[in-house]
Amino acid sequence: MKKKFILEGLDCANCAAKMEKAINKLDGVREATVNFITRKLMIEGEDEKMPGIIKAAEKIVKDIEPDTVMKKA
Repeated sequence: MKKKFILEGLDCANCAAKMEKAINKLDGVREATVNFITRKLMIEGEDEKMPGIIKAAEKIVKDIEPDTVMKKA
């Protein structure tokens, strides 16, 4: 399953790279990419684990960049 999100308020390329690296380490994630230019986050992962992956990804985003909001694309 693939999910796409917009990262509103993302203004740090280094933070985007940290988010991508951290989300890729989550259990059930096949691939996660953060595009700093388009501010898009794409997560590909196991269907049954996706709700947990999304919750964990939201926490990672907030921890790294507190003003950034993860919205469905």
